[in-house]
Amino acid sequence: MPPKAKFTKEEITEAAFNIVRTDGFDALTSRELGIRLGSSARPIFTVFKSMEEVQQAVVKSAKALYKEYVNKGLRSEHPFKGVGMQYILFSVNEPKLFQLLFMTEQPKIPDLSCVLPLIEDSYEAILLSIQKDYGIDDFLAEKLYRHLWIYTHGIATLCATRMCRFADTEISSMITEVFASILKSGKECDNDD
Repeated sequence: MPPKAKFTKEEITEAAFNIVRTDGFDALTSRELGIRLGSSARPIFTVFKSMEEVQQAVVKSAKALYKEYVNKGLRSEHPFKGVGMQYILFSVNEPKLFQLLFMTEQPKIPDLSCVLPLIEDSYEAILLSIQKDYGIDDFLAEKLYRHLWIYTHGIATLCATRMCRFADTEISSMITEVFASILKSGKECDNDD
């Protein structure tokens, strides 16, 4: 009969998540997790098969927290801008989790056209919000999404790595300027065709 688990899966995941949240993904070791739980590492492995499984649980928790930010953005007056603002806010409030989700080297380098659906679980909802809010077609909506993601990712990366700080009003103005410019350019190209 297997030994009775000293901690639940949720307790171990929460402790692991908190290690990553404060100290980064590399700090998550079985030893550090045992210390955080006030135990040896052994009880962890009565619930999880490996540290890789613990890491996967942490990534899942980080994605769930990030999704809360995205959902808040999608409920804004202008959902696409709201998501961009929330993306940056996530990087400010949760820099280690942002780094885990959006600054981790990928095993295979995706093309730009594939990266957003790969890393963003809410890709379709965000794309639809652009089309509905601005009355534009798929092509222009995707173009706006890619350009603005690159731009907001740059700002978010500066924030997550503590390279720079921006005021919310400054971020809002910068996103609006870039968005308006790309939207105008995209509509002019449509009219030229």
